[in-house]
Amino acid sequence: MEKKKKQQQNENHKSKSINDTLPLELIHRILLRVPLKQLGRLKCVSKLWNTLISDPHFAESHLHLSAAPTHVCLFISFNSKACSVDIDAAFHEYNCATVVKEVSLPFKMKTHYDFEVMCSCRGLVLLHRAPHFFVVWNPVTGSSKRVSYSHIVSRSPRKWFMFPYSAILYGFGYDASQDDYLVVVASRDKNGQDHFDCLSLRTNSSTNLDFGLSNPLGRSSWESRGFFLNGAIHWSSRTLGVSEYSILIFDLKERSFSTISMPEQVMGYLNSTHLVLLGGCLALYSYDRDKTNIWVMKEYKVHSSWTFYQISGGGEQSAPLCLSNGSDIVALDSSLKFIDSYLRFAKSNVRGELLQLKCFDYRHLGHFRAPSHRRFKDGTSYILYTESLVPVPSEIKDKDKNKKKKNGM
Repeated sequence: MEKKKKQQQNENHKSKSINDTLPLELIHRILLRVPLKQLGRLKCVSKLWNTLISDPHFAESHLHLSAAPTHVCLFISFNSKACSVDIDAAFHEYNCATVVKEVSLPFKMKTHYDFEVMCSCRGLVLLHRAPHFFVVWNPVTGSSKRVSYSHIVSRSPRKWFMFPYSAILYGFGYDASQDDYLVVVASRDKNGQDHFDCLSLRTNSSTNLDFGLSNPLGRSSWESRGFFLNGAIHWSSRTLGVSEYSILIFDLKERSFSTISMPEQVMGYLNSTHLVLLGGCLALYSYDRDKTNIWVMKEYKVHSSWTFYQISGGGEQSAPLCLSNGSDIVALDSSLKFIDSYLRFAKSNVRGELLQLKCFDYRHLGHFRAPSHRRFKDGTSYILYTESLVPVPSEIKDKDKNKKKKNGM
């Protein structure tokens, strides 16, 4: 009798799942700390886990709480072929196939139009597709949304408005106050008048903000691609030949412009200085012979917090991408001119010492050439993004509609 009782207890214990033994809140907290790459597999554990992980609120929380965010560099060639490089895996994996992967782009059409990568924000990537479309895309989930900017084209002095060359400024960011993603574009019309358009992806509408343009832009030459940080999009002076050494800021909530000044040391360098984000901070980099100079603003909008670093690799060959282990600088390096079939990444510490150099052969992909600053010589563009599960705006809108239907509205 006693033996039968123990056997029954064992069977009951075995039949209990983790959902029965752990509180739902604790399971939720644990899943929020799981790296994104493992979450896909955990969806298959149970219907409950699949529901938890698929919830858009979970995606939002995971973006901020994930213990190990993944940095991926996306490359798109002139013939709309794409590949991705897992930067974090690049310095731990030896198998090229697990680091460099071919990527399928969204919106396959019979008519051939080229894709170009523009910006990234919270795991979403902004692509451009001729003749006059933006595509917001989450490479992890595969979801996407197409947005037309034909009204900007109609004002253009050129018959063929080519992005990004025809834009004075452009950027992509998130307005948390409205839970909305915005594409902003500064352009010039047929009469030489500047315009600033703000495209809302939630409402599928465009707002004209020309009133804010006159003072911030002036006659300065700005680097056209903007970077999203702290609720604002940022651009830097494109060349050091302009009279003002500053970073232009557009606050997405307030719809207003402001500027912050660059460090004084930048003025001593004749090469172009470019903007980048490193470890959640604004950073500038400039090439100086065989070195790359880097200035990082450790505290946002605090001028005294600019900190100088220098890593090996210069002559427009070493573009900083991100931080590894919180402080090591990872750069895309193209100094091996004689090896055109390799992607080369260098990791340096803050003292400028080279820690690791990794080369990946991508001949199995067959579409790429060695890159120079931000763009391959054959027209291939690239950008770094942090992987996330956040839904594209069209999904948010659809969910809002579904909620209203359920509430009988």
